[in-house]
Amino acid sequence: MPSPTFDFVLNFTGPTSYLLIFCLLMACGMGVPMPEDIILFAAALLAYYNNANVHMMVAVSMVGVLLGDSIVFFLGNTFGEKIRKHRPFSKILPDDRFEVLKSKFEEDGNKVIFAGRFMPGLRAPIFFTAGSLHLKYRTFIFFDGLAALISVPAIIYTVWWFGDELEQVMQIIKRVQFGISGVILIILLIFILRYLIKQRQKKFLES
Repeated sequence: MPSPTFDFVLNFTGPTSYLLIFCLLMACGMGVPMPEDIILFAAALLAYYNNANVHMMVAVSMVGVLLGDSIVFFLGNTFGEKIRKHRPFSKILPDDRFEVLKSKFEEDGNKVIFAGRFMPGLRAPIFFTAGSLHLKYRTFIFFDGLAALISVPAIIYTVWWFGDELEQVMQIIKRVQFGISGVILIILLIFILRYLIKQRQKKFLES
């Protein structure tokens, strides 16, 4: 595998593998700085290497994702302003960002919840704001669940289905010794991706 993280995850089999993915996704949904897509990628690899059932992994991942999102929503719904004034929430959702997100909900309504699922850096603040504004939970879980039904199965089934080709690419990556130009290219791609994500989030907040 291309990283120690995946090596660690692939050591788990059976019920333990489901529990691991469930806990990681729930933590991710609660705002812990972990890339959800990478965790879903690892979940698919567990299924690909027969350490788990792919359909069960999709179901477990869906529950983990939605539970984490729901906890953030209920934190906002229950504590709202009180918790937002203290760290780390004051750093994640300062007053200016809260006001922007609040206006987005007023302008675009429930579409903001759907869009939030595809915005890693803004997902937790959006869902917390939704709770703070006392949106109905059934409305929140409907739009969040609808978005999750697109993203979660798409990633897991795609990686699992194209596992043969994926394995070949990984083996090439392991064998090839990247020179300076290769390292620079990788770093450049990372910065480009980060820039595009930030621009997308900036346009979202300003629109």
